[in-house]
Amino acid sequence: MKLVVIGGTGLVGSKVVQSLAARGHEAVAAAPSTGVNTVTGEGLAEVMAGAAVVVDVSNSPALDDSAIEFFRTATTNLLTAEQNAGVRHHVALSVVGTGDLAAQSGYFQGKLLQEKLISEGPIPFSIVHATQFFEFVNTLADSATVGDTVVLPPKYFQPMAAVDVAEGVAIAAVGEPVNGIAEIGGPDMVLLPDLIRTALTSRGDSRTVVADQAASYWGVDIDERTLVPGPGATLFDTRFEDWLLESAAKS
Repeated sequence: MKLVVIGGTGLVGSKVVQSLAARGHEAVAAAPSTGVNTVTGEGLAEVMAGAAVVVDVSNSPALDDSAIEFFRTATTNLLTAEQNAGVRHHVALSVVGTGDLAAQSGYFQGKLLQEKLISEGPIPFSIVHATQFFEFVNTLADSATVGDTVVLPPKYFQPMAAVDVAEGVAIAAVGEPVNGIAEIGGPDMVLLPDLIRTALTSRGDSRTVVADQAASYWGVDIDERTLVPGPGATLFDTRFEDWLLESAAKS
């Protein structure tokens, strides 16, 4: 079966391609670097030829209000090209808590619009909601740093490794469309400040991590469990401490 992975050269996309290929499928990585651009439409018709499934793990270049137009244009172009090519299943990667986060974030408004276009579109679909990636915890710490202090709300999240995100997306891609949302997450629920403190300590970062109820998450006020998947989520096994050790061994 031919599957096209939009964003297939990126952190998650390249792993999705590998996972699908390991299952014996023809997985095609599509990105601007391979001549496929979802915003301009360049290369879409050609890469969709003969495809049964399209997996979209691409992302907006910016995490601000410009994401709204990005997701509107890219998703509309994708769905149109898929319909013309006879694609039978559209799979998209999104974020646990998108509905709540969209109230205060242009980026998440864009993600919510993406989900709406997909759910109201012509192609049977599966939307995979994933929790925060381990790979982004240092970036999260930087976004919450004031001077030498990282200030984060004591709210729960359940982060996961990018390789497990890719596996969850690949499983959805080779399955039947759910025409709804499937949630995936990591094995452990933990408070944001506690995990960030562990991450910084592991790399000898001397910044102090402070829990503050008034602090935000990427500029968004969140509830205690906004970032936690629901009881029906599929949870993967990679623990943060094991991921840290593996990452250190590779560096």
